[in-house]
Amino acid sequence: MWRATILTLYPEMFPGPLGHALAGRALDRAWRLEARDIRAHALDRHASVDDTPAGGGPGMVMRADVLAAAIDDAERQTGPCPRILLTPRGRPLEQARVRELAAGPGVTLVCGRFEGVDQRVIEARALEEVAVGDVVLSGGEAAALLLLDACVRLLPGVMGDAASGDDESFEGGLLEHPQYTRPREFEGRSIPQELLSGDHAAVRRWRRAAALRDTRARRPDLWAKYVAGTVDKPAQTE
Repeated sequence: MWRATILTLYPEMFPGPLGHALAGRALDRAWRLEARDIRAHALDRHASVDDTPAGGGPGMVMRADVLAAAIDDAERQTGPCPRILLTPRGRPLEQARVRELAAGPGVTLVCGRFEGVDQRVIEARALEEVAVGDVVLSGGEAAALLLLDACVRLLPGVMGDAASGDDESFEGGLLEHPQYTRPREFEGRSIPQELLSGDHAAVRRWRRAAALRDTRARRPDLWAKYVAGTVDKPAQTE
């Protein structure tokens, strides 16, 4: 069973939204979640987990010794798995990495707080630094929820129709094509005629053309990778 271990100062934030919908129905069936309090490994009677930054400056920094103890204790319980620190300094999270994580035994997620985490524990415990966007959050918990949701939905048996993920955004390097449903007419806007034709080849062609168009217009970074051939391109189907 896929296992997620969260190291956080706020374990009560979990499972949060992951206790509902697809992820919630699969919890304890396809995956397990344990949120562990970093503060349990503090070394003083005040349960301190942070200290002033070396060299001065505002805010506080999470201590290497306390966080290392939390990581080591978690790994003794769960066994080795990828250790990820959620931080705006990390590499952007991509769907390819999500698929890799979902195919493994699970993940340990470290939720930073304050001004960040002592660099020495990042190096000593080989933490993979991951960012979920070019934004700064108040802590890693919201980012951890995002990463877990992305992974859990890919676990076997979680999505009712496994094929429903095949044409989604970032699969094959493109954004997903637009979606439509009833009513056929809405405020003067019609469903594209190709989608109503009953011609499956025409539907596939329209969806692919729309995905190419929207990726080029909305995400020039993805489009550049796609054109350069640095992502897997889906086979064209006529």
